[in-house]
Amino acid sequence: MTSTARTPQIGAPFAARYRYVIRSGIELLHQIAASSRDLAPIVVVVAFFQIAVLRQPLPDAAELLLGALLVMAGLALFLRGLSISLFPLGEAMADAFAVKGSALWLFAFAFALGFATTAAEPSLTAVAHEAARVAAGAGAIADDDGSRDAYALALRLTVAFSVGAALVLGVLRILRGWPLPWLILGGYGLVIAVTAVAPPEIIAVAYDSGGVTTSTITVPLVTALGVGLAGAIRGRSPLVDGFGLIALASLTPILFVMVFGIVLHG
Repeated sequence: MTSTARTPQIGAPFAARYRYVIRSGIELLHQIAASSRDLAPIVVVVAFFQIAVLRQPLPDAAELLLGALLVMAGLALFLRGLSISLFPLGEAMADAFAVKGSALWLFAFAFALGFATTAAEPSLTAVAHEAARVAAGAGAIADDDGSRDAYALALRLTVAFSVGAALVLGVLRILRGWPLPWLILGGYGLVIAVTAVAPPEIIAVAYDSGGVTTSTITVPLVTALGVGLAGAIRGRSPLVDGFGLIALASLTPILFVMVFGIVLHG
């Protein structure tokens, strides 16, 4: 949801600030209503199978209702925060780098953004620790805290590095005007080739890594970077050229993690 309320400048009259607060509150209520509509199908499906198929009452219905309300409020606040902070910030920084005209700094910013946001992804952290636990149980690594932590950290850094490299490639694609389908087809062709020689125990982890990297933190900033950069470059369309970075950021972790497995497991 795009915000229509402009933040009043410092020293603005009290009436302007009051109107801004009112508009922001109304937009937040609209966002809460939209989040409720989005979550309603999930609630209906769970309740139907619990009551009609399993024929069991909902356990701790009061706590479930409270949890659903918290999820609804959290989702609404998250989406509202994206619309007024992360999206404008990412687009503004991409535009500033484009105006500055330094490709080197733009590539450095894209890599740092991809690396930092991916390393901070909670879903990636959870998957990395679970992969380390399962690898230790299967005898692939030593079954102690130090080995599991080192494995999880190495996996997270590998995925973060791969997303940073994907954003550099994506920014180069926007600057050069390269067609996205050829990059995607070539990338997945390379993924299939590496899959044939990768250790079996790392393949599933690698393919899952491509999904967990594009989550709550990475997607908004990466999307804003692509759209802002394409909008700031003459001859580029934000709709045609601005999107596609997420596709590359989902592809490269699969390849990098399989190479990580080849190096680690031999």
